[in-house]
Amino acid sequence: MTSTTADPAPIVACTISRDVQNFDLLIEDMESLLGEGWGDLGFNEALAFLRQPEAKDIEFVALAIDAIDEGEVSDLTAIIAGAKAMGVKVVLIAEDVTPASLHQLLRSGADEFIPYPLPEGELEAAVERLRAPAPVAELPVAEATGVKLQGDGDGILIAVQSLAGGCGATTVAVNLAYELANSTAGGKTPKVCLMDLGLQFGSVATYLDLPRRENVFEMLSDIEHLDGDTFSQALVSFEDKMQVFTSPADILPLDFVGPSEVAKLLDVAREHFDYVVVDMPGSLVQWTETVLTEAQVFLAMVELDMRSAQNTLRMKRMLQSEDLPFDKIRFALNRAPKFTDLQGKSRVKRMADSLGIALDQQFPDGGRAVMQACDHGLPLANHAAKNPLRKEIAKLAEQLNAIAADDAEAA
Repeated sequence: MTSTTADPAPIVACTISRDVQNFDLLIEDMESLLGEGWGDLGFNEALAFLRQPEAKDIEFVALAIDAIDEGEVSDLTAIIAGAKAMGVKVVLIAEDVTPASLHQLLRSGADEFIPYPLPEGELEAAVERLRAPAPVAELPVAEATGVKLQGDGDGILIAVQSLAGGCGATTVAVNLAYELANSTAGGKTPKVCLMDLGLQFGSVATYLDLPRRENVFEMLSDIEHLDGDTFSQALVSFEDKMQVFTSPADILPLDFVGPSEVAKLLDVAREHFDYVVVDMPGSLVQWTETVLTEAQVFLAMVELDMRSAQNTLRMKRMLQSEDLPFDKIRFALNRAPKFTDLQGKSRVKRMADSLGIALDQQFPDGGRAVMQACDHGLPLANHAAKNPLRKEIAKLAEQLNAIAADDAEAA
């Protein structure tokens, strides 16, 4: 009687880590996904293995790192580069890694990123995406996304910043962009892009009932190679009237991008659109100065209360101490008192005088209809066209169009 021994399963993937036992959930998912068809390598072993011809037989590697490994970023980028040189896909798995290191590793060529502890089924989903066939090369990007961009201009940049929570900055940004997209400037309908740079809790997608595209994270991870085609893949069309750059599907650190990356992102957007409306995060970040410097209009939303007054004063001190253009900011009062409210009008004047600012732009209280429009994912023009807030935003859009038309004639 003779017995035969089954051939061992071929190795199709490897984990690469300082100690894979620190990533027990990764071990479980690899065994569930591949059975015995995977191996494990240390950092030094991986560099040597990826130089061998047999490395080409590996489908993907899972590079697992934590905070202790951040001192070896140069070696980790070398591992990713070695894998890419052999045609091996890279899944980056990171725990407690700073945004700067994560950004550097993603830019070096990692194909997928998964935070650790691993979400249920996320490794399997990432591997399925890696195995998915590449899109047909002949298919134009614009046709695939429904967005067709033409680089033929230098658009006007309008930023909207809230100086206190709940001041309505996102509501104004969304509705101002929509009013501009429905206006007529110089006999033609302008091209409008609405950008949500609230990388953590941006809600533009919610206010317009739009999906958040995965391409946003991929684009933000590699802005160095950003061009019009890449930018178009991250956009979502709203009613075929304006294009929307939503916030990422997952929460990202506010310093995930820096001033130079934001400057390039805005340059590409302005190259392809007549108006670029940016909904800023509630916090001031490193690149707030970049947007303030480049914007033609920078709206700061406040309310008639003590917190808005104090935050305005703090921002004024900060900008003036850094010799930044505080005078460029155009303050807008939301939920302004009605015309017949003389006492309220007096309070507005006292607030402006005490802060040394102008509150020329005043938006009335739109009431419950504003909240309802946001919850239904509709601009006010579609949900409550006669709402007083909508009318005031439409007037602002007309003013901006008139200024743009005058500038075009002067040029």
